[in-house]
Amino acid sequence: MIDAALLFPKLLERAGNNPELAEAAAVTAWKRVAGEGLAQHATAMSLREKTLTVAVADDVWKKQLERMSKELVSRINKLLRREVVTVIEFRVTARPINRSGARTTTTDKTAPPPASVVASAAEIEDAELRERFIRAATNCIDRREAQADRAVRQSEIRNPKSEI
Repeated sequence: MIDAALLFPKLLERAGNNPELAEAAAVTAWKRVAGEGLAQHATAMSLREKTLTVAVADDVWKKQLERMSKELVSRINKLLRREVVTVIEFRVTARPINRSGARTTTTDKTAPPPASVVASAAEIEDAELRERFIRAATNCIDRREAQADRAVRQSEIRNPKSEI
């Protein structure tokens, strides 16, 4: 099987200034540069005037990727052997979205937020702010629970119960 990312430099060279091909090349290069782990949290959506728009799962991913932006731009352009992308714009979405624009589903993201979070958010009038609050609070709770689970597992490894 031929890797499409390896074909794009030659296609771009032959096609010249074709914006649709440049967009397809940039999105494919993003997938390659990002790798499987990062691609679960960030999805390239479009290329407009050398600005690649990438949907990210939350503000934490956005901030982290913004710090890595120059390196990611460099890797994409190196893979494509020309300057196709000059800037990456990261946009937070409720859930990562795939290329077609449909929201992806994962077991963690489809679970409803805790009732206490929804109740706390009920007084926030601005709908977007309310949604962001719910998402941030839910992420915080999930992180704390994951940390607690890891601590319990590590404790069990260090202090195994005797089986007598």
